[in-house]
Amino acid sequence: MARAFFHHQDWFDFDCGIRSVDEVVAKTAARLSLPLDRVHALVAPLGERLEPIAENIALLAALHARRAAQGGLQLFYLSNMPVPYARALERRFSFFEGFDGGIFSGDVKRIKPNSEIYEMLAWRHGLAPEKTLFIDDAASNVEAARALGWHAIHCTAPLALSAQVERFLGSHWEAAATQGDVSR
Repeated sequence: MARAFFHHQDWFDFDCGIRSVDEVVAKTAARLSLPLDRVHALVAPLGERLEPIAENIALLAALHARRAAQGGLQLFYLSNMPVPYARALERRFSFFEGFDGGIFSGDVKRIKPNSEIYEMLAWRHGLAPEKTLFIDDAASNVEAARALGWHAIHCTAPLALSAQVERFLGSHWEAAATQGDVSR
């Protein structure tokens, strides 16, 4: 049921910002023969129920500490997220203040794995592909980043992510330092 609900073009259009809550509710309820009021009760307030993954918040704090100690590290987000949920998350969670920028798909009418959303983030923030690490839980999104020359980690286990990021930063930080370029 979750796949039929959230992995369908109707939901992708909602993520992309081209369908409203009411439109995705109506289309999904009709397509899956579900009661409209029950679908609305699930979808409309979802942004108020979403919670960050604790391990990812801890990793973000560690990256902030590394940036404070060593400088040169920039942090951005690139998220498939409908506009109403994005606004709810920004309002509810202060960790967004620790990013140097980012893009929610609903705001730009583009969605991962479409290359345009990655290119938009890179253009807005001057990201160099060879110095960019992208992390995502969807293999298709990781492959899209790699196709643009970005380094990427397919996060299938949040508990393992911190070590994967540390390995990447350690090897790339040392290489950049020997070349006299530690800005990222």
